[in-house]
Amino acid sequence: MVIQVYDSRVRAIRDFVPTRAGKVSMYVCGPTVQSAPHIGHLRSALIYDLWRRWFTHRGYDVTLIRNVTDIDDKVLALATEREPWWARAYRIETEFTRLYTAMEILPPTYEPRTSGHIPQSQLLIKRLIDRGHAYAATDGSGDVYFDVGSWPDYGSLTRQEPDSVLDLDESPSIAKRDTRDFALWKGAKTEEPDSASWPSPWGAGRPGWHIQCSAMSRRYLGPVFDIHGGGLDLRFPHHENELAQSVAAGDQFARYWVHNGLVTTNEQKMAKSLGNSISADELLRQVSPATLRYYLLSAHYRSTLDYHQQALADAEAALTRVTAFQRRAHQQLATAPVAGRLPESFSNALDEDLNAPAALAVLHDHVRAGNIALDHGDLTAVADGYRSVLTMLNVLGIAYDVLDATTHDGTETTVAALVNTMLAHRTRARGARDFTEADRIRDELAAAGIVIDDTATGTQWRRT
Repeated sequence: MVIQVYDSRVRAIRDFVPTRAGKVSMYVCGPTVQSAPHIGHLRSALIYDLWRRWFTHRGYDVTLIRNVTDIDDKVLALATEREPWWARAYRIETEFTRLYTAMEILPPTYEPRTSGHIPQSQLLIKRLIDRGHAYAATDGSGDVYFDVGSWPDYGSLTRQEPDSVLDLDESPSIAKRDTRDFALWKGAKTEEPDSASWPSPWGAGRPGWHIQCSAMSRRYLGPVFDIHGGGLDLRFPHHENELAQSVAAGDQFARYWVHNGLVTTNEQKMAKSLGNSISADELLRQVSPATLRYYLLSAHYRSTLDYHQQALADAEAALTRVTAFQRRAHQQLATAPVAGRLPESFSNALDEDLNAPAALAVLHDHVRAGNIALDHGDLTAVADGYRSVLTMLNVLGIAYDVLDATTHDGTETTVAALVNTMLAHRTRARGARDFTEADRIRDELAAAGIVIDDTATGTQWRRT
């Protein structure tokens, strides 16, 4: 068994070989929490959730870090006197968490915030200055810049020549030695609140966007780790700058770079400025979380996913065929079989650079075979099909309770939502090693007739 990964840096499929045997270390750029989540945020989080689930299923111990950028130009720009930047950032962060939970996206191992890792950013900046790859501005601004000209490999991630690169996200400054240089530390500004700056050797201020991720990935994963992930739109300038500053500081940094494709709307780039951004909440008012998860996995993670109403309807119809088989099978079998072994073709699909569309095709092949077995009264084949489909759904994170699917008054759906919310709280408690709280939640569910099973692909639940 070999898992293959498309490495964006070398633009080729590579066999995955972990830095440490049996372990996978992943860093994923999380949201800048200035406004409510949209469909693109969900897709990105879901893709790395599936990577994490698949590595776990294959026997790896996965550490997944997904950061939260809670202090940034955009966050400060949207803050008000009634809602300071830190309050807005926390409110938006809780919206992300709520929607991640609804979508069965497992909590990361750690979810560090930029504002909680200022010393780590400052230490990395100091190392860059000491090694001759960064400099403090001499105009009294308190800014510190990375010296692009000092790093010949700049542009290696996106295959750009250093002389042709210009970071359009950076504001022009006469303090820069080169227009390509980007900010590592941003000096405090009079129009920004005092709470948005911290003391430093170069003056009060805050970290630049790029240095934050380099500092947090190093803090939790060390100077070298396996996979760095994020949206395709982050390759430049964000990931290019991360790579340059981390390696210039003496770290090996990420060994594999993984980028997910973007979401378009009717084949047009999705952007709030164009008025075509689709909020995650709006989508979840239209379809169930399981349907939305199925839809977001229906295109290969590296390809563009085009959103339109018919696409959602198609996903709902496809998932309905799956659940209809499970319901029919459940009614015919004396006892509902538990999850079994994965079909080899399904495993091969996910081993080959997480080919979820191919895995879904295998799922539907088994649904069709199971329906034929039902029509012919072959209950042995029906049970095998039920087990295979259930196992595939669990791996994809589209697990659902067949018993819930037999009622339509909304009560069972509400019960499922409440149980899933409690399980999410239990997962966080276990991640924080608060086993007393985790056991309390387990016991409360047991008293209500809910049994939970901790598996390699996540926590499942069933009724007694």
